[in-house]
Order: sequence, then C-alpha cells, then structure tokens
Amino acid sequence: MIKQPDAKNLRRETSPAEMTRAALVQAALKLFGRQGFDGTSTREIAAEAQANIGSIAYHFGGKEGLRTAAADFIVETIQTVAGPALGNAQAPAPVGPEAAQAQLFAALERMVGFVVASPQAGEIVQFILRELSHPTAALDRIYDGVFEPSHRRLCQLWEQATGEPAESEAARLTVFTLIGQVIYFRIGREAVMRRMGWPDIGAAEAAKVVAVTSGNLKAILAVRKGAKTKGPRP
Repeated sequence: MIKQPDAKNLRRETSPAEMTRAALVQAALKLFGRQGFDGTSTREIAAEAQANIGSIAYHFGGKEGLRTAAADFIVETIQTVAGPALGNAQAPAPVGPEAAQAQLFAALERMVGFVVASPQAGEIVQFILRELSHPTAALDRIYDGVFEPSHRRLCQLWEQATGEPAESEAARLTVFTLIGQVIYFRIGREAVMRRMGWPDIGAAEAAKVVAVTSGNLKAILAVRKGAKTKGPRP
C-alpha cells in the first residue's frame, strides 16, 4: 500500500513563503559564490530571486543570516548526497578489507557524480571556495557539518580497508588527495573541457573521470598493501 502524502505537510512545503525563502537561498548561493559577500547587495539578491527586498530581513534577519542559511543548505545537500555511500561514524564497519574498499570506490564514484557532473555543485563549490579564502562563521558550519565528518568517515573506511590507523597523518593526507583530485575537475572545469575537447562534462565524461580516479585509488591501495606485506625495513 502506497502512503499518500499528508496534505497539510504538502501545503507547508510548497507555500509561497517557503518558495520565496528557497529562492533567496539559491540566489545568495549563486551571487555570494560569484561576486563575494561584500560584493553582493541585498537588492541584487532580491532581484535574482524575484522577491521583495524586505523578504530577506523577514526570513533571515538580514544579509548575514542569509549567508548562514546558504551554508546550512550546502550542509544538508552534501549530507544527502554523501550519506548513502559513506554512512556515519556509528555505522557498522564493513565486513573485511574488501568490503571497506568497495565502499571507498562507491564513495568516490558518488563524489564524482555530484561534484563533477551536477550543475548545482558549481555554485556550491564557488561559495565554499570563497569561504575558504576568507573564513567566516558560515565556513565553521560547513566544516562541522560536512568537511570534518565526511573526512573522518573516509579515514575510518581507509583503516578498515588497509589496516592503517584512521587518524594517522598518512591516512588523513591520503584521504585529502582522494578528495582533491575530484574537486579539481570542478574548479578546473573550463581548462579540463578545453584540453579534453569536451563541450561539457555530463554523465559520459564523469564516467571517464570515475575510471581514472578509481584507478588512482587502486594504485594507492596496491602500494599500501605492498608496503604492509614487506613489513618495516630492518
């Protein structure tokens, strides 16, 4: 039996006020990422969202509150995307190194699918890069909600896959390299398309990126396995 959506909740989710709020968040995400917080006026945000300028104060208390809401939207979006592949720190450990490795590959593929191929990711990454260059309380929310827990979870999977302690310097740096190679395909998108002769980066191109990044992960795992087999040097 298919449960029908609650009419009251449906009305609340699609109310004009909620639609205006969502439009303002999307406009802020786009303009703050493109022009910077100081370089964007509330009037520009309202125009982009096709909303009354007074609605910014009404919904968010002002421009700073809107930046916080944009950061929270990023956290919620990335948690939704990453959650199925990563699980969380309290999730049961994969059964054996092979299962952990399979989860790492699945997480990498999902990361590429969103960061590289999703149009929405462009505005999110631009916003985050602005925050990384000039950190504010918005970055704290993104770090606490996305960066730290996702990185920590990947490190845990790395330990389960390789036996290398999750919080070791080597494990943490390795996980950063896995993430970094994916992020480059977004921040260097224009250069990649020109050099590869791609008119765009869609599902087909993303699959090729997955193949290469997965190959890199396989190579790193093989090196770690070899080092572990050989043991420490006398």
